[in-house]
Amino acid sequence: MSLCTLFRRLIPAAPSTDRGGAAPIRQIDAATAIEWQASGQAVIVDVREAHEHAAGHIPGAILNPLSSFDPSRVPADPAKHLVFHCQGGMRCGPAAERMVAAGHTGPINRLRGGFAAWVNAGGSVER
Repeated sequence: MSLCTLFRRLIPAAPSTDRGGAAPIRQIDAATAIEWQASGQAVIVDVREAHEHAAGHIPGAILNPLSSFDPSRVPADPAKHLVFHCQGGMRCGPAAERMVAAGHTGPINRLRGGFAAWVNAGGSVER
């Protein structure tokens, strides 16, 4: 048995990107998120913990930490882009999945690289 065959048996295939009509979850770059935020076209949800948010956050971002994430606290505004972010881009994935599980059907955008990418791209920060 080849090593590739063994890996395929031990590690299941990645889930399909077809979400069967559920909300599409996609990643966006910091420049896009900055543009949306500057033009008032985004609802930004910070899924970091309160101490991280307090140390610096995107102006207007709604704090909803992953550790106690509540989909009902995410405003539904179909006229705006829903953007989730964390520090480096990993925690916003589970938060997006929880939104979908709660019945959200609109697009969800994850900030690729998280808050760090936002800062590196020159996005404004409140402290």
